[in-house]
Amino acid sequence: MKEQTAIIKKLSRVGIFGNVILAAFKLFAGIFGKSGAMVSDAVHSLSDVFATLIAYIGVRLSKRRADAEHPYGHERLECVASLILGLILAGTGIGIGYAGIRNLLSGETLEIPTALPLVAAVVSIAVKEGMFWYTMHYAKKLDSAAFKADAWHHRSDAISSVGSFIGIGMAKLGFPIMDPVAGLIICVLILKVAFDITKDALEKMLDTSCSSDFEKQIGAFIAEQPGVVGIDLLHTRQFGNKIYVDLEITVKRDMSLVDAHAIAERVHKNVEENFPNVKHVMIHVNPEEAEPEENAEKTD
Repeated sequence: MKEQTAIIKKLSRVGIFGNVILAAFKLFAGIFGKSGAMVSDAVHSLSDVFATLIAYIGVRLSKRRADAEHPYGHERLECVASLILGLILAGTGIGIGYAGIRNLLSGETLEIPTALPLVAAVVSIAVKEGMFWYTMHYAKKLDSAAFKADAWHHRSDAISSVGSFIGIGMAKLGFPIMDPVAGLIICVLILKVAFDITKDALEKMLDTSCSSDFEKQIGAFIAEQPGVVGIDLLHTRQFGNKIYVDLEITVKRDMSLVDAHAIAERVHKNVEENFPNVKHVMIHVNPEEAEPEENAEKTD
């Protein structure tokens, strides 16, 4: 737990300070380099500061232990953080798109940017791509949806900078209209990432079942457990970054209650040990159906 807390703090510090410095540099380059696309890119980087703060708060709250009011834990708070991140990203994209359309329709003569925004775009691509891999590495280690969303926030900023670089470069070649057009391209890319993050967060908040591949994998594992004759029901649901399993297994009908209970306990323990994301397994035990001869004797 202490190691996780240290990683969370380290990720947050890198995300916040890195984005503040980068946003300030890009804003300076955009204003003095006469590039609206780079100013939009700077706004995107600034939104990453708030994204990292929200991810940090959401992950810290989700790690709190279960209590009387929240007996199932607090994992869904991380989904709430991811949802907020997706909405912030969508708002940023819409704002950038609006600025691009306004510049295109204003009728004013568009200025040709200087070389400074081009330098800023190259620096941004390198820094934000590095922050993406750094954040994603530790997000996977923590199995954190919020920090994974934050990592994609960094990646979307790197993609934005690629768009800025192309637009600014085309503007310098004598096509100034490409600078606001780059802003519109950035808008579309950001909205796509925002949609994916929001969709993932909502699925995990709405008790969506796991993938069929996962259910086949866990079903095959359960079927191989000693004493399990068959599986009558297997349902999974996502709870934040954790999984709950509802299970009905079949055991031999002449088995004592104590032995049947022992099988259920063993299945419960083995599933949670071999599938780390499974937080709890609720098991119901059914007796196998009687043989046809046995049913016939009872009828007679």
